[in-house]
Amino acid sequence: MSALTQYINLFEANREVIDANSAPVLNVLRPAALEVLKQSSLPRRGEEGYEKTDLEEWFAPDFGLNISRVNIPVDIAKSFKCDVPNLSTLLGLVINDTFVPTSTLRANLPEGVIVTSLRQAAIEHHDLIAAHYGKIASANDAATALNTLLAQDGVFIYLGRGIKVERPIQIVNISSSPVAQMSVRRILIIAEAGSSADILLCDHSQGESAYLTAQVIEADIQRDAAVNIIDLEETTPLTRRLNQFYARQHDNSQLALTEATLLNGQTRNELTADINGSHAYCRLNGIAIGRDSQLIDNCSNVIHAHGDSRSNQLFRYVLDHHSIGSFEGGIEVAPGASHTEAYQSNGNVLASPDARMHTKPRLLIYNDDVKCSHGASTGQLDESALFYMQTRGIPRHEAEQMLMEAYVADVLAHVNPVIVRDRLSHLISKRFSGTLATCHSCSTSCK
Repeated sequence: MSALTQYINLFEANREVIDANSAPVLNVLRPAALEVLKQSSLPRRGEEGYEKTDLEEWFAPDFGLNISRVNIPVDIAKSFKCDVPNLSTLLGLVINDTFVPTSTLRANLPEGVIVTSLRQAAIEHHDLIAAHYGKIASANDAATALNTLLAQDGVFIYLGRGIKVERPIQIVNISSSPVAQMSVRRILIIAEAGSSADILLCDHSQGESAYLTAQVIEADIQRDAAVNIIDLEETTPLTRRLNQFYARQHDNSQLALTEATLLNGQTRNELTADINGSHAYCRLNGIAIGRDSQLIDNCSNVIHAHGDSRSNQLFRYVLDHHSIGSFEGGIEVAPGASHTEAYQSNGNVLASPDARMHTKPRLLIYNDDVKCSHGASTGQLDESALFYMQTRGIPRHEAEQMLMEAYVADVLAHVNPVIVRDRLSHLISKRFSGTLATCHSCSTSCK
């Protein structure tokens, strides 16, 4: 039996409950998603684009799914504290897949900015959600269709025309359950013309349960808008996380997305940016730090549908012990997209002879008047540099840590705002030193 069969059966047996605990705008897309799933299967390891990740295996276990929206208590104060002071954000929480606003979020949101439950927004802003929900994400991808079939809530972030949000918007996603739990989460971001914001997404797991997170993010970045997203994962070895990000960019828009995987079990980030306007710019960054038997899989694709646009992809992996990394990055340039500039770089350090890395850059260019390049490298820590540092009195383990931190520094240099860059640098340093053992980096005190 396919892993999808249990979810199809679950939906068909509980459709009224699922619809009743969601909103009509979300419900209307479920029948089409169901038909896609009935004709699909989840990718297996070894299939094209899935050299190291087996989604069929991920979704096969009988994870609990909170379709009745049962309240699961979470002791936020006990589980989270801020490692870095002075990080002042507009903070919202997502417990498994249910949005929970904080009092400071309600009080401090600028006029014209909405950060709320997707379910609530689909009721209060029906036309706005209907015009964007499910319009950017691939309707034919099996995992995306499964999310559309089962998602009941998530996060809605709306930036009104011309509004520039000064404080970062922070969404802390917490997986917490006494039993194995699957969270189906949807995030919709709409940046109206001329707006700008920094968005910090933090994923954490709590307790000893096994978790599966199936997340789809859709971002519509309109003319002259600028959106900067930092997606930080600090979960547990029992967590599987599938994050599918879809963005559509319009004229003169800017998108910066940084994926930072510091603690995890098995992770796959699928990043798709569709540049549908001229003079748009897209930057995709990735930092992956693996140890033990972790899997970190990043798959990116930037599509230049219009000319006079630019993109840059920069991904760095540092893998230790028996960890496995994978990067498959694509650049597509359409026939009419002249004067496109697109660059991609993937660098990897294997700090252990047992670590493994798969890398596969792709270029599909249907236009001669472009500047495009890609490169990939995989190696080990520089023994001569380690020897030099040891002769200066630096213990080998400290020298190794310094070299690993230096290796990801070029990605960190592109992370903004500076306070978030400093916070991420601090967490990376703790990760390499082995002191970042659990998620203690976000807090309701970070307001």
